[in-house]
Amino acid sequence: MGARGCMDPDPYEDRETMVSALLGKKLGMTRIFTDDGHWVPVTVLQAGPATVMQVKTKERDGYEAAQLGFDDAKTRLLNKPALGHQAKAGESVKRQLREVAIAPGGQLKQGDEIRVDIFAAGDLVDIAGTTKGKGFAGVHKRHHFKGGPATHGSNFHRAPGSIGQSADPSKVVKGKRLPGRMGGVRCTVQNLEVVRVDLEKNLLIVRGAVPGANGAYVEIKKCLKGTK
Repeated sequence: MGARGCMDPDPYEDRETMVSALLGKKLGMTRIFTDDGHWVPVTVLQAGPATVMQVKTKERDGYEAAQLGFDDAKTRLLNKPALGHQAKAGESVKRQLREVAIAPGGQLKQGDEIRVDIFAAGDLVDIAGTTKGKGFAGVHKRHHFKGGPATHGSNFHRAPGSIGQSADPSKVVKGKRLPGRMGGVRCTVQNLEVVRVDLEKNLLIVRGAVPGANGAYVEIKKCLKGTK
């Protein structure tokens, strides 16, 4: 399962659709076995199909991009401006809308369908999603502080300890690691290897973990850094 680095020849060059990303949904984690008998932890994603809801052009909008829609939604869940915007594409309304870059010379129009075949086994991808929300957490859980002695009588176990100076400057500096809300933020995991692509079921299987809970929406993008 050798990964194809981003510095190698463009893996999208010979593919029909010239877009840089695809919308998807995290289905869960499992493991698969390699030919030599080793098992690999993988995440299964439903990648597309995504519909082109709008095309941005340099002449009209100042840049080139495509707005993709993913996952059908009920019309009662959207307000009138959103319904009017999506009606221009002539497709069913979508839960998720995201803009993705178009490769130079890419030809797309409203209503086109982007499928998982823009990726192939061996590609490296960046996957962005919202991490699991864990509520209010202390410094042990949130920042992995060591804490005080566990023996009797110390009276200092899981507290954060001193958080500021005395008379000067008499304040807590910005960025101090303290208890607070943990999780529920946007996170991108880079350079995940595509292990397998199921064109029939629109499934993308990547090696490693992906942000978010099962059922969470993710953006699967062509890797920005990768291996040289």
